[in-house]
Amino acid sequence: MISAAMFRLKVALQGERAITSFSLPQTRLLDGLSTKTVAIVGNARSLESGRNGADIDGHDIVLRMHKAPMPSSVSHGKRTDWLALGMPVPESLLNQLSPDRLLWMTHARKRLRLRLAERAGFYRHPVADWQALADKLGSPPSTGALVVDLVSRSGAVQIDLYGFDFFASLSASGSRTAAQVPHDFAAEQGFVEGLIAADPRVALHRPSD
Repeated sequence: MISAAMFRLKVALQGERAITSFSLPQTRLLDGLSTKTVAIVGNARSLESGRNGADIDGHDIVLRMHKAPMPSSVSHGKRTDWLALGMPVPESLLNQLSPDRLLWMTHARKRLRLRLAERAGFYRHPVADWQALADKLGSPPSTGALVVDLVSRSGAVQIDLYGFDFFASLSASGSRTAAQVPHDFAAEQGFVEGLIAADPRVALHRPSD
């Protein structure tokens, strides 16, 4: 067993190598999506006005982000199979959601906690992949954009996006405005729309769908 203090020291001294030793390989993570239908559920507040919950839960894999707000099963569904993070979340929330996979998507290392890295199914997204998307967007990518990019490289047969309005209705997981976050949501919208145009597996669903 390693202590939290020793984990922080290992990360400080060894950097990515220390974190990667806890992580599932990306190939194994993506293999878990092969032939599957995937719902990627963003945290846009506008999702609350729809009735997409049953459609979301009807997918083989339901992937949510951060605190995974689910104010209503009618609008948001109930399941969380994979949870993508850019910041730590309370252990009580993880126990409640009980995801099979925990994805640490941010390039930042200092915020990662040992209790997250030690969970079964932990995955650390490569910093090189984070940087490649940042270069494409011209700004730090959001967790949502990173997840869409990652899943689109899998063998999933259908990738449905819910709760993505590119911050038009703000986020249900926080109170910050677009001006207070470091992402370029116009660039991210262009990225997603380009992906949809090029990849018939990917679809963006509005709350009214």
